[in-house]
Amino acid sequence: MASSSRHDVVLVRYPFSDLSGAKVRPAVVVSASHPSADLLLTPLTSRTTGLFPGEFVLAEWAQSGLHVATAVKRGVYTIHSSLVAKKVGMLRPADGKQLDQALRAWLGI
Repeated sequence: MASSSRHDVVLVRYPFSDLSGAKVRPAVVVSASHPSADLLLTPLTSRTTGLFPGEFVLAEWAQSGLHVATAVKRGVYTIHSSLVAKKVGMLRPADGKQLDQALRAWLGI
């Protein structure tokens, strides 16, 4: 993928922990544009119950390019941009604002 912007919803090829394979999963780009090939991501999941503090279900998941109700999971991961399979959409402003608030709470900033 050539470039990604903050709040892009992307599909990422996540390797299994034993490196025997990989699975494509959705995530949100949380890093600002920068000259590095690395991206900071927050994972997404279709499991919308039993969420931890700061995790939340996207209010406008369909408008963001997702096919099922989707929750933001607590976590920030660094990946090389070559692991992005494709962009599927972008968070709507209200969901982006809630994600930004969650990141500040998770990181204590």
